Amino acid sequence: MMQLVKALRQVQPSRLYSIAAAVPTTTTTSPTVAAPAEPDQLYSKLEIELRGVDPAVLKSYTWFATTAAEHLNIELGKCWSPRKAHHERMTLLKSVHIYKKHRVQYEIRTHFRYMNFHKLTGSTLDTFLEYIERNLPEGVALQATKTELQQIPEHLRQPPEQV
Repeated sequence: MMQLVKALRQVQPSRLYSIAAAVPTTTTTSPTVAAPAEPDQLYSKLEIELRGVDPAVLKSYTWFATTAAEHLNIELGKCWSPRKAHHERMTLLKSVHIYKKHRVQYEIRTHFRYMNFHKLTGSTLDTFLEYIERNLPEGVALQATKTELQQIPEHLRQPPEQV
């Protein structure tokens, strides 16, 4: 091992990888013990809330997410959006000090879109969420809520003994 370190110090950094691959290394054969695999987490439902300014972008992104879910064999639930957008109005004075009747009103309309997906495993859910988050369009916010399935605790499985 010391010879490998000395050889690597003398070589230029650009040739480092070719020499490291050429130097043979000794390995000891030790029995490897496979750790018991943990069961994958199960989720009954994934609720996604999308917020944005442009309803056409939200509709297009909903189509993208549902198509991705179909390719991953994820069961699609209900996809819907409210008819009206959420309006937020702000009123500001044009003048700094006086002239209260000269005001300007600004309005922000936020559109919502909701999607539900059912019966997911943990690895599928992580893959799906990462994929749709990476392809999130500009001006769209995503909030995901997961509902996990868990086993009943041991103290609740056994019926209570008769008194």
